[in-house]
Amino acid sequence: MISPLLTLRPAFTFALTILCLPATQVMSAAKSTRSNIVYILADDLGFGDVQALNPTRGKIKTPHLDRLAAQGMTFTDAHSGSSVCTPTRYGLLTGRYAWRSRLQKGVLNGTDDPPLIAEDRLTVPALLKKNGYTTAAIGKWHLGFLSERPISPTTAAPAAPTKKSKMGDAGLPVGSRIIGGPITRGFDYFWGCSNARTMSGLIENDRVIESLPPNQMLPRLERQAVNYVAEHATAAKAGKPFFLYVPLTSPHTPILPTPEWQGKSGLGAYGDFVMQTDAVVGKILAALDEHGLATNTLVIFTADNGCSPQADTPALEKQGHFASAQFRGYKADIWEGGHRVPFFARWPGKIKAASTSTQLICHVDLLATCADLLGLTLPANAGEDSVSLLPALLGTDRAPLREAVVHHSIQGMFSLRQGPWKLALCPGSGGWAAPLDPAARQAGLPEIQLYHLATDPAESANVHAENPAVVARLRALLDRTIAEGRSTPGPRQPNDAPIDLLKTKAAP
Repeated sequence: MISPLLTLRPAFTFALTILCLPATQVMSAAKSTRSNIVYILADDLGFGDVQALNPTRGKIKTPHLDRLAAQGMTFTDAHSGSSVCTPTRYGLLTGRYAWRSRLQKGVLNGTDDPPLIAEDRLTVPALLKKNGYTTAAIGKWHLGFLSERPISPTTAAPAAPTKKSKMGDAGLPVGSRIIGGPITRGFDYFWGCSNARTMSGLIENDRVIESLPPNQMLPRLERQAVNYVAEHATAAKAGKPFFLYVPLTSPHTPILPTPEWQGKSGLGAYGDFVMQTDAVVGKILAALDEHGLATNTLVIFTADNGCSPQADTPALEKQGHFASAQFRGYKADIWEGGHRVPFFARWPGKIKAASTSTQLICHVDLLATCADLLGLTLPANAGEDSVSLLPALLGTDRAPLREAVVHHSIQGMFSLRQGPWKLALCPGSGGWAAPLDPAARQAGLPEIQLYHLATDPAESANVHAENPAVVARLRALLDRTIAEGRSTPGPRQPNDAPIDLLKTKAAP
C-alpha cells in the first residue's frame, strides 16, 4: 500500500495526459505559466562549498551563489539521486531512479556506451518541447551515446597510443558522429562534451566539431550559455519560452582553473575552481538580467553529488574548509556528504526572496515539477519517482511532499530516508571513504546502519539495534518501492533489470 503522503497533489493540477492532447490544446492550458527554466548543475560541488550554506566552516567565496540564495529559496534537505554523476543525471532528466535501469552501480565510461535513457522514455526536455519550449543542453552529458569515427586512408588503422592520455584529453576525433545523444532525447540543441575524461572532444548536436584543451571547456560553456540566453531572449519575450540545462564540468577533476582564477581562493586549485564555477553562474544570471528575462525565469542551481576526495579534502580541512559542512562522507558514499547537495531556486514574484525550505527533495523531482507548472498529469510510465516541488516553491506546502527518498552509492549500496530516519544497507561507506564495506565487515561492523539525522546529522551513532521497529518499517518501504517499480501513486511499472538490494550476487 502506498503511503497517503504520496497521494498529495496541488489543487491546481489539471487532469490532462500529455500524450493524448493536441499540441494546441496543451499550449492553451499551459500558456499562463510558461516561464523560462534555467537548470544549472555543478559537478562534484559539496554542500559546504557554498558560503551561504556553510558560513562558519566554509572558506571559499561564492558571491553569486550567495546572491541566488538571497534572491530565492534555499532547500536545506536536497539530494542527488546518486552519489555519482551518471545515475544522478538519468534521474534528473527522467524522474526515475537510475537503479531501475541497467546501471546498477558506477558510471558510464563516457563514449561508445549505449544510451542509458531509453528512446521512448519521457524526459524533461521532451515534455517541455511538446508544450512549446525550445530546449538546449550546454555542458556535460555523461548518459551514453554511440559514435562513428571518421575514416580516411591515413586513419583507417590508427597507431596504438604511445602514452596514456591525461584526464580530459580522450575526446573523440573531430568529425565523429554522435548516435543516440542529447538531441535524440528531447533537446533541440546540444553543445558540450560527454564526460570529464573526454571533454577535449567538443560536440555540437551530433558532431564533434573541435578539439580543445580541457581547461578551456568551462569558459567556453559559460560563453555558450550566455550567448544562448541572448539569442533566445526576443522569442522568449514573444511567448516562446526556453529550457536551458547547463550541466557544468566543474569543479570535477581535472581541477583546472584558468590563469585568472589561480590563487584567488587561497585554498589551492580546488578552491580556485569553485570560485570560477560560481562566476559562471554569475555570468548566466547577468545575461538574464541584461536581456530582461530574470522576472519570467525559474532558475535552479544544484550539484550532481558531493565534493570529490580528489579535491584533497584533508588539506582543505586543515585550512578550515569543510566541503561537506557538518555531514559525513564525500562523493561516492552513502553518507550525507555523498548526496546532500546545494539547491537554490529563484523565480522573482513567485518564490519568496531569502526563503528556506526544509522539505526532503531529490533531483528526480524536476519532471513532475515541470508537469505541474504546465498543468499536466504525467503518464503512468513516466516520472515514476518524481514529485512536484511547486507547492514548496510557491510557499503553499503544509505537509511533506515526499514519503521518502532512496539513496544509492557508487558501489550500488542502498539507503532510504524518511523523516528524520535514514537506513543504510551496508556496513561502511558504500563508496570511497573509510571504512570501505569489506574493511567494515572485517572489523565486525553491522550490515545495517540507522541514523536519526535530526539529532545526529554527522551520522556518528548507529542506532539500529535500539530501534528494530524503525528498521523493519524502513526496510519494508524500500522493498515495496523496488517491487512496485515506482515510489509515486500509479500502476506498478517494471524495472529494467533485477535489483540486487544487498549486492549478494556474484558479478557475472
